[in-house]
Amino acid sequence: MINLTPSAAQQVKTLIEKETGQNLALRIGIKGGGCSGMSYVLAIDEATPKQYDTVFEQEGVKVIIDAKSQLYLDGTTIDYKTNMMGGGFEFNN
Repeated sequence: MINLTPSAAQQVKTLIEKETGQNLALRIGIKGGGCSGMSYVLAIDEATPKQYDTVFEQEGVKVIIDAKSQLYLDGTTIDYKTNMMGGGFEFNN
């Protein structure tokens, strides 16, 4: 399972409110690239899951993750941090 902190969940809710769709969720995944060979992907997407997706709700946010990404991200905490340069999501695993 992936854990969203309250600040990450609030930021996702803000992003979803800016979108025009009605039934939206946070889609989390990984793709090839980055220093370790993998990089994280976050997207606001239709809340209809695809085959083999895992769907759960946390802090009032519907989260969708594909089966392959679930293997790598299980136990990860996603936080949202702000600083003088702006803000961003932080993955802790």
